[in-house]
Amino acid sequence: MSQTLPAQTSSAKILATVITGASSGIGEAIARQLAEQEKQVLVLVARRGDKLAALATELKTQHGVTVEVIALDLETPGAAQQLMAAVQARGLSVDTLINNAGFGINDLFADMPLERIQGMMQLNIVALTELAHAVLPDMRARRQGRIMNIASVAAFQACPRFAVYGASKAYVLMFSEALAAEEKRNGIHVTAVCPGATRTAFHDIAGNHGTFAAKLMDPADAVASSAINALNAGRSVIVTGLLNKPLPFFIRLLPRALATWSAGIMVQREKPV
Repeated sequence: MSQTLPAQTSSAKILATVITGASSGIGEAIARQLAEQEKQVLVLVARRGDKLAALATELKTQHGVTVEVIALDLETPGAAQQLMAAVQARGLSVDTLINNAGFGINDLFADMPLERIQGMMQLNIVALTELAHAVLPDMRARRQGRIMNIASVAAFQACPRFAVYGASKAYVLMFSEALAAEEKRNGIHVTAVCPGATRTAFHDIAGNHGTFAAKLMDPADAVASSAINALNAGRSVIVTGLLNKPLPFFIRLLPRALATWSAGIMVQREKPV
């Protein structure tokens, strides 16, 4: 399934960019843009190996980049360690980590199946944290590296019907900002990307159609472009989309109860007629 790497002429590992959730949406858009711009070895990670393989073939043909495919479900405990072992087995060292994989569900917390809540926390928080921890030693040794963590504008206030998702993205935002401050002196850039509603399969999984938020979606390629620019500029946080950028400022001015109510209105599904 994965494509063959060039033969190595020394024991030094080849630097690579690892992108989780790369089979669609923002992750796919980032893969396409990095393949065109940077020509670094790409490691595409997602559950759907067939979609990854098709994307890998396309990127290799169009841009002449080396692409590795690792089909893996990061919701599974221990999957982050499996991913890092697979990367190392290919003779690669992670220069850039794009923690994009994640999902949310539009529902009341009490009505959500516990296993989906656990899977969301495992993917959005645990796997992301474990991968960041795993790549830092090599990055520190090289005094070079980049970590992009995809958060959300939902990180800035509590979000009814997305209680766990919003809380998980608040974790991603706070974790990323702290890590950026810790690792700046080591030459490592860490960026939290906070998109609003984006035109991806996220909304199919979340059951988010018919909401006000879904009517204000940004294209995935625009989010990816803003995210890459922010990472390269060493910014610790970027809110993407012109309509989204003022949100953190206005949320700070609102009473917390009003901010929470407003977030709930944005994701309230229309009732069937």
